[in-house]
Amino acid sequence: MEVGGIVLVVVIALVVIVAFWAIATYNGLVRLRNLVQEAWRQVDVELHRRYDLIPNLLETVKGYAAHERAVFDEVTRARSAAANPGAGPAEQARQENALSQALGRLFAVAEAYPQLRASENFTALQAELTNTEDRIASGRRYYNANVRTMNTRVETFPPNIIARMFGFKRAEYFEANEPAVRQAPRVSFQDTSGTTGVYGSGPVAPGSDDRSGGPLGGEPGGFPPGQGGGQPGYPPRD
Repeated sequence: MEVGGIVLVVVIALVVIVAFWAIATYNGLVRLRNLVQEAWRQVDVELHRRYDLIPNLLETVKGYAAHERAVFDEVTRARSAAANPGAGPAEQARQENALSQALGRLFAVAEAYPQLRASENFTALQAELTNTEDRIASGRRYYNANVRTMNTRVETFPPNIIARMFGFKRAEYFEANEPAVRQAPRVSFQDTSGTTGVYGSGPVAPGSDDRSGGPLGGEPGGFPPGQGGGQPGYPPRD
């Protein structure tokens, strides 16, 4: 075979290889884009389930705290903004954060009404909202994982050549804050000397029990020194 024929065969082989690579890369980008869109639709379904629960939650709280109109109006406005269609994931995340903050103030109001917190309707709505937010968090993690994979393919070489040729772009992350209904309460205490603090925080003082941070016998607020070395259940020493 002449040199020209060999070169032609090599060129044709290279063209075929590049064509197969381009087709495979394009199909992979399409598959990732569809995964991102599917994951977002799952998140959107859970977000709308959350929006549907909020009016019932508001009506329940209004039955016990009708004068807290400013909080109710804030939650209503935040819900309307978040439920507005057409927002991208990044803008949706900002609106969801505003809604979570408004709901946090609503639950802070509910804390002041023991009868409301004991209401079966309120408890059921709060539990359903918590379950919905758990599903939102799970869907958010799945969506962001697909976005990360998609963005990596779009930005790395050589797949970014195909991405630019066919208009594949970076997807937006959905990064919402932890919902207020899921935040753990801050537990504080006050000892016998009037000192306040947060449970489990701060260094262990000398003479304190390492497991609880509480004082032992002979320390202020502990067991009487004459009671078995500060241990409960022992008779006084002679």
